[in-house]
Amino acid sequence: MEQVAFADESVGLDGLIDDDAIEQLKSFCRGEMSAVETYRQAIAAAREDWVAQHLRLNLASHEARVKMLRRRIEELGGDPPESSGPWGALAKVIERTAVALGDKTALSVLAEGEDHGLKDYRNDLDELDVESHVLVRDVILPQQMSTLCWLTNIKRQIP
Repeated sequence: MEQVAFADESVGLDGLIDDDAIEQLKSFCRGEMSAVETYRQAIAAAREDWVAQHLRLNLASHEARVKMLRRRIEELGGDPPESSGPWGALAKVIERTAVALGDKTALSVLAEGEDHGLKDYRNDLDELDVESHVLVRDVILPQQMSTLCWLTNIKRQIP
């Protein structure tokens, strides 16, 4: 594992960042990019205006997380991902199918994605350097829990 030294000792416990932390942040970023793509599909296909309006709030949260993660990756000297990758493509196909089946099914698929994202953040938090750990734990994770909660509430309101 190649390590990169930074002059700012606050970057990591010992002033070093390893490639694993950057790669984990990239993985989180690809997940958020995938969420942005699937929310856009769901919004475009939503049959109820109020559903689309609520989904836009979650979309905005995911877009902000992409920006935060991209910025952090760049701060650590990495190159942010340009696309959501193969999992993003798969998520789009699944969401497209769900959208065809109606709002409730599409929301269920989005909720599964939100839950998966929450588990990823929790499971891989310790792979990060100190500052990235704090960013994810104190900012991104609470937002992820919030979007999951909002989505669950929206889903309950659909007959």
